[in-house]
Amino acid sequence: MTPPLRRDSHASTVHLPPGEWSCVLDALCARFPAIGRAQWLDRIARQRVLDAQGVPITATTPYRAGLRIHYYREVANEAPIPVGETLLHVDEHLVVADKPHFLPVTPAGGFVEQSLLRRLARRLGNPELVPLHRIDRATAGLVLFSAHPASRSAYQALFRERRIDKRYEALAAPLPQLAFPLLRRSRIVTGEPFFRMAEVEGEPNSETRIELIGQRAGCWHYALYPLTGRKHQLRVHMAALGAAILHDTTYPQLAGQAPDDHQRPLKLLAQSLAFTDPLSGLPRRFASRLWL
Repeated sequence: MTPPLRRDSHASTVHLPPGEWSCVLDALCARFPAIGRAQWLDRIARQRVLDAQGVPITATTPYRAGLRIHYYREVANEAPIPVGETLLHVDEHLVVADKPHFLPVTPAGGFVEQSLLRRLARRLGNPELVPLHRIDRATAGLVLFSAHPASRSAYQALFRERRIDKRYEALAAPLPQLAFPLLRRSRIVTGEPFFRMAEVEGEPNSETRIELIGQRAGCWHYALYPLTGRKHQLRVHMAALGAAILHDTTYPQLAGQAPDDHQRPLKLLAQSLAFTDPLSGLPRRFASRLWL
């Protein structure tokens, strides 16, 4: 049995709509018809459904319109992801982990317990963990987490105000017709289907500096410096240049659905992060121990 985290920081939240229900359980069953009553009763029995104060509800907790309810997403028979993360740094305020390919940072879709956030929360016994940024499930490398609510906003500001230097590495097709380093600037918007991004005409909202750092048989080794943080920015920019990152199943063409191929991971790595610590004022730099 999975024990409750007893905090709402990793829970989903719903505000109950107006209705004629007598208890919260009835309202939840109506709000989420795909989840059976027996499932809700099981979650409630395991204290996986909480009120606004973080107190577990019961099967008879009275309904009230607008009541805020926290619940933990669960996936029946969730398959384990056979890769492991590495902790690089842990202190009172900051946690840094090396995320392997195929592991999502946060619960999404069919992944809940098999996410970096849930794994680290359990491993460190800290339900207050919150990721300060995200990288794609297909991408490997560094992820920073806030470990304490009191200092969270100071670290979040590093990303919001672009006061953190991010370096990625990628393997992709050669681009002998281009001179490096080069700067790719373009406008990136949501494409089709909704989870893909696309370049369009218009004022640029994304910027990446690209350097050539090596050559291998059939591909080149690039260093990528995202100066902005648009979704899938590096993958979109490299594909637009004619050098899609090796084993990318989303750009430039969307491949059909298939199980993860752990022998062919996306060749993209979040390699280093550098910044001035907002609490101590000292320079900090973290580097991934993974290789492409």
